[in-house]
Amino acid sequence: MNATLPAYVVFGEALTDMVHQGGQQWLGLPGGSCWNVARVGARLGVPTAFAGAISEDQLGDQLAEASADAGLDLRFLQRVPRSPLLAFVGAQHPPRYFFVGDDSADLHFDPARLPQGWRQAARVVHFGSLSLARQPLAARLCEEATLASAAGKRIAFDPNFREPMRAPDYAEVFAHLARLADYIKVSDEDLRGLYPRHDEAGALAALRALAPRARVLLTRGAQGMVLLDGAQRYEQPAFAVAVADTVGCGDAAMGGWMAGLLREPGAAPARQARWAAASAAVAATHAGAHAPALAQVEALLAATAA
Repeated sequence: MNATLPAYVVFGEALTDMVHQGGQQWLGLPGGSCWNVARVGARLGVPTAFAGAISEDQLGDQLAEASADAGLDLRFLQRVPRSPLLAFVGAQHPPRYFFVGDDSADLHFDPARLPQGWRQAARVVHFGSLSLARQPLAARLCEEATLASAAGKRIAFDPNFREPMRAPDYAEVFAHLARLADYIKVSDEDLRGLYPRHDEAGALAALRALAPRARVLLTRGAQGMVLLDGAQRYEQPAFAVAVADTVGCGDAAMGGWMAGLLREPGAAPARQARWAAASAAVAATHAGAHAPALAQVEALLAATAA
């Protein structure tokens, strides 16, 4: 493995999605929002690491093998003798699931075991999803985000709202990450979960008041997305593609946004939004949480250039 440390480091959870196939049949697939985001970054040609802990059993082996296949820096992936974190997906349209992971491997992630010098080398450090609703992991990740921000690193945050985030202590974690964030990706569904008493405009206003310096990418599924940068607003329609399913499209949008920024640091906001939308569109053309390849995204961008 190349000794160069990665520019994009994604902290969070990797898990196994147990997808109901009907009757008594379940299919186990490697997954987890943060892990999916990391795979997207790596597949789009950005030196990327997923920083998290997985089990030492066969399910952990599957995650480790898929991480290697995606080109992730495996020095950041920790194996611990604990049970795997599982997400049981009982239905997909709309998704219904629950999590099983009492004292599971993800909770035993140890930042002290990360490669020396990683923070100095990183350019964007990502946090989000279920990992921030699981203590004591969430407290460790909040500390890592604080240290990375203090070191001048750009912080990316994708809350990816899930049922465990209704717990009272999550609000403080959410606010901590939002205040640190330079980039926040949030879906219309996330806003409804995070701000149930607000309409979309009110929820966005509340989020931007909490994170006034962050660029915010609001995704709306087939209705496209909008990138908010200060007082500027950049509308990006969804690309017209043959949709297989939308699993993992939000993760692809987040990873594509950050990969585009890292590949083209001077790109205008409208170009950033196109990178995110094209990555999500390519993911939608494949069943499951597909991590698009760089050639696929570049081909779609070229084919739809104005």
